[in-house]
Amino acid sequence: MVNLGYHTAKTQGKFNRSLYKAVLSQIVSIPIKQTQQVPISVYALSCERDLPEQVASIRSFIHHVGVPDTFTVVSDGSYTDSSCNLLCRIHPCVQVVLLRNFVRTDLPQCVVDYAQLHPMGKKLSALMSIPINGTTIYTDSDILFFPGGIDLINLSNSDDKFSLYLADCSMSLDKRIIYDESEKLNPVNGGFILFRQEFDWDFAIKRLANLPEAPSYFTEQTIVHLTMHHNHGQPLCPKKYVLNVEDQFIYPDKSASKNIALRHYVSDVRHKFWFNVGR
Repeated sequence: MVNLGYHTAKTQGKFNRSLYKAVLSQIVSIPIKQTQQVPISVYALSCERDLPEQVASIRSFIHHVGVPDTFTVVSDGSYTDSSCNLLCRIHPCVQVVLLRNFVRTDLPQCVVDYAQLHPMGKKLSALMSIPINGTTIYTDSDILFFPGGIDLINLSNSDDKFSLYLADCSMSLDKRIIYDESEKLNPVNGGFILFRQEFDWDFAIKRLANLPEAPSYFTEQTIVHLTMHHNHGQPLCPKKYVLNVEDQFIYPDKSASKNIALRHYVSDVRHKFWFNVGR
């Protein structure tokens, strides 16, 4: 039997995205009604393919959370000049930098090699290069922010010293660099991180350096997972900072509401991202 809800949702999401993409230039010209400044620096790594998602994500952050000190989009190198200009037109806080100009020059060779081999290696090199000066956020472009995102202001003003992570809903790990079953507990999703301090990456990077085969898609997330726990990171409330695919095969977005801070629309539910743009 055909699942009409699922297929209708996929079609609706595709249609909504195409409309949004067609009028991107007009959308970025619409002022965002937000004056509240928030003492947070935000970073995102994205590419030309994800330009519509990146625009929608930035606008949702500013609208629902506030105006950060800076919102830096790190281009993987594929963004055109016109797309970079479009992103900067969203708001004066937005800037675009090239990954090759952003990454630290002292990254371990195994990370440099991974970045040359795989897009997720580029993400790892970007994460390891983010300067941490006060509360700093990394966010993927397929994350939308909701009214509950104002909670991030409270978190940014907290005296807590440990960084916070988005709890994953599955065990998406590279088991080749997991040395003990206990290390699989409390899986970390690398799509959203609230940094409160510089990370000690050495613990996990040594495992990457010792990996006899080529790193793969989930190697990056496993490095982040191991590093976050090694640095005593704490999970964000999963009811407010949402990552799940429980509504994958039905039409509505079961998580979207004014009470949540964000939802990470991973590939299984990416189409539902476009149900909520402009809320």
